[in-house]
Amino acid sequence: MTRVVAGTDLAKRIELQLPGSVVTSNSSEVSVRSDALHETLRFLRDDGDLDFQFLNSVSAVDYVEHFELVYHLTSLRRNSSCVVKSRLYSRDDPAVQSVVDLWRGAELQEREIYDLMGIMFEGHPNMKRILLWEGFPGHPLRKDFIR
Repeated sequence: MTRVVAGTDLAKRIELQLPGSVVTSNSSEVSVRSDALHETLRFLRDDGDLDFQFLNSVSAVDYVEHFELVYHLTSLRRNSSCVVKSRLYSRDDPAVQSVVDLWRGAELQEREIYDLMGIMFEGHPNMKRILLWEGFPGHPLRKDFIR
């Protein structure tokens, strides 16, 4: 069984490397500032003691007052996993840096989030709708979507 790395432990490691990046942490996850998300994820991937080389998934949740991105990472070598979250407070133009340069597998997942939630991933090589047609009015997984 995969060992879950506590968010509080990750927060300490992240803060040593990227001071001021962590917003909150608890036993199951760590939350980081959206402008520090890409560098935080790069650190978690590249640090030899953590080695989170595999991106299981990236998803998004609409809490009305903010969007939350959720990244599930795994280290196959260390048999460990972690959850990293980040909040986006803009509803008009939510955006965060793409992680396709870190994990090629994020390409389709980021496009799905863009298509259904309207979150833009800056630097994505092909940021366009993946499920709905171009010109579809709105993003149907948003809580304020009206059809």
